[in-house]
Amino acid sequence: MIDPSVKEQLSGYRQSIDNIDAALVHMLAERFRCTKAVGVLKATHELPPADPAREEYQIARLRRLAQDAHLDPDFAEKFLNFIITEVIRHHEAIAAEHGGVTEKTA
Repeated sequence: MIDPSVKEQLSGYRQSIDNIDAALVHMLAERFRCTKAVGVLKATHELPPADPAREEYQIARLRRLAQDAHLDPDFAEKFLNFIITEVIRHHEAIAAEHGGVTEKTA
């Protein structure tokens, strides 16, 4: 049997985790709303879906932020790479819809 005070403390931590997860989902939704607008702008002006220089800068920046926040920089980089891959996929789809440049045609 779990001590009631331990159960209460565990419940409090889990509620905080649930709140953070909800905030992450909303933040990711807002981020993808913005990256969709970028994808439309790039497609409209026939710019490539990927920007390797920007991606490299963002990864280095995120690694520094992670280190300052005491988060594993390798984990932060993997997370950002996952997001970047998804954004590029979206940008390629938007470009295809606009008849523009995609990584496959560039």
